[in-house]
Amino acid sequence: MNIEQLRSYLIINDVPDDLYSLDGGLPSEAYCINKVEEGWEVYYSERGLKSQLVKFDIEDKACLYLQSIIKDILKL
Repeated sequence: MNIEQLRSYLIINDVPDDLYSLDGGLPSEAYCINKVEEGWEVYYSERGLKSQLVKFDIEDKACLYLQSIIKDILKL
């Protein structure tokens, strides 16, 4: 899975836009995925801080991990 496939999944399943960011950053109370020099990060952004940070070496693993978090939260 890549970012565009994840984006499509989120749209098709009507996941609220404010629950996630596929562009990284530090949005308020959102799950994020971010491309970094070492690979990919998935984390929860809250109050300008990253928590629950998990790093991945490939995009596929990072996207599937974020998808699984969102599926668990929304019971998809």
